[in-house]
Amino acid sequence: MPNEADPGILLFFVSDSKHLTGMIINSSLEVSALANKLSEFWKVSGRKILSIEEGYDHDKGAPVFTRNGAYTSRGWTEWTQGFQYGSAILQFDATGDEKFLEIGRNATLEKMAGHVGHFGVHDHGFNNSSTYGNLLRLVREGKIPQEEWEIHFYELALKLSGAVQANRWTALPEGGYIYSFNGPHSLFVDTIRSLRALVISHELGFSHWGEKDATTDLLERAMEHAIATAKYSVYYGEGRDDYDKWGRTAHESIFNTNDGSYRCPNAQQGFSGFSTWTRGLAWAITGFAELLEYIEFHQEQHPDDPGLDEAEQIFLKAAKATSDFYIKYTPIDGIPYWDTGAPNLHLLGDVYEKTSDPYNDYEPIDSSAACIAAQGLLRLGHYLNKQLESDGQEYWQAGLTVVNHLFQRPYISLDPDHQGLILHSVYHRPYGWDHVPEGSLIPNGESSMWGDYHAREVALYLQRILDESHYLTFFNCVKDH
Repeated sequence: MPNEADPGILLFFVSDSKHLTGMIINSSLEVSALANKLSEFWKVSGRKILSIEEGYDHDKGAPVFTRNGAYTSRGWTEWTQGFQYGSAILQFDATGDEKFLEIGRNATLEKMAGHVGHFGVHDHGFNNSSTYGNLLRLVREGKIPQEEWEIHFYELALKLSGAVQANRWTALPEGGYIYSFNGPHSLFVDTIRSLRALVISHELGFSHWGEKDATTDLLERAMEHAIATAKYSVYYGEGRDDYDKWGRTAHESIFNTNDGSYRCPNAQQGFSGFSTWTRGLAWAITGFAELLEYIEFHQEQHPDDPGLDEAEQIFLKAAKATSDFYIKYTPIDGIPYWDTGAPNLHLLGDVYEKTSDPYNDYEPIDSSAACIAAQGLLRLGHYLNKQLESDGQEYWQAGLTVVNHLFQRPYISLDPDHQGLILHSVYHRPYGWDHVPEGSLIPNGESSMWGDYHAREVALYLQRILDESHYLTFFNCVKDH
């Protein structure tokens, strides 16, 4: 048994032995019921984007999270700038307001080139798919004029971005993975969502070129990374260790680079390698769900190619497992605490039997995890419903339930003096980077660039369904409509 001096880990370990409510899914909620919230959301979102554009000191680097309501930078890696300008592009997509297109397009041209050639990060799908990818998608969908030079400009950036991302490669006896900024020994669960960079580059006809002109297929590399993530970052209740539960995730997986052997789980932004950092869980949910959608698209284009059938089954298992874990280990409104093993979580009582409380005295909520996970739940539900799978509707309704709670108080920020859109996001709890307001004992009331971007992305996803427009995918940028 775990040491009783670690009550958070103890709660995590024994939680299956008692009743857990988890998220209460609204099974009757429909997208149409969110129409008014979506309309208000985009109004608030536009004001926030303009406030940052007009009031932020861009010489300090990319905005990362808010402090006392004002966006600030935080040097670690520049992984949020694509979310900043991608947000403006999504705002244009949803509203047609040309000033947001101008902000996003001009900033992509002037400021994003360094991210295309950045060999030091695993974040290319975050930065470049959110900017160059979204702009190319708008061209393909006919929402902005199809200028030949502009198409080639976006395509070249996306081709190179995928290849640069794929260069961070650690080979394993079977397959391999794109290693994190920690080094070749480190597989981050986050990177599953960044694989879109490799997939887009592959779809644009590009490859990774190495020594002696050796070429590597980028789709193959993306699939190998995703399979490694499913194998090592996701647990399935199969006895890997004493904390092995269906769907839990490890933020970091550590390998011996001498022989490629797996060593242990670890955490950078979570509490421990044996608890689940919920934003990492959310990255997995959405990353696997959108890869399933891509495989479906790929199979439609190449009906005689069975090459991704095994990967599809691996990703489906991972997507279901992580989604099930999220539903079970999240408060009834679907907004999670930052880590399922957070050391003081037990002091809140039965956290999975009541509504999330961002103003408690013990452990913070991470609303950004909900922003990310909501989209994955919706995509998985949509995918399964198309396959006529019986559990598809549950995941779909779970996604709608999360959005319904996110887009209202206390999570949406209606204060015109606050630059954040979704409140109660957490960046790095172990390092103590997040702002603790006066009179509080934990971080709350602040926003993050990744949380706000993904709130906009899931809002656009639902807006298009409501408007009966093109179904939103990251690979819409590589096909004409």
